[in-house]
Amino acid sequence: QVQLAESGGGLVQAGGSLRLSCAASGNIYSINAMRWYRQAPGKQRELVAAITSGGSTNYADSAKGRFTISRDNARNMVDLQMNSLSPEDTAVYYCNADVETLRTRVQRNYWGQGTQVTVSS
Repeated sequence: QVQLAESGGGLVQAGGSLRLSCAASGNIYSINAMRWYRQAPGKQRELVAAITSGGSTNYADSAKGRFTISRDNARNMVDLQMNSLSPEDTAVYYCNADVETLRTRVQRNYWGQGTQVTVSS
């Protein structure tokens, strides 16, 4: 089994910064793409940023220039540095990863439990 655990959420004022971290643990053989999604109240979950195992990144238009995704393959971790936050960034942020387990060597998609980010105006 694989677990994704997010940390780093909280309350911040508009214009401030937060850094989210996600640690993958369990029966891991390899991790391919890792992603951050978010879901605001009353809205659909949306992709914020993604990073491949080789370090290629992709961002939602709303995140470009403000957010940076990075990963540490040796530690099975992915971070999201968020700068210039606005109230529109308020949401639950979820870590997501494509993981091959040691037992099956089959890639499956996993989700974390989410961490709340609240940006006050």
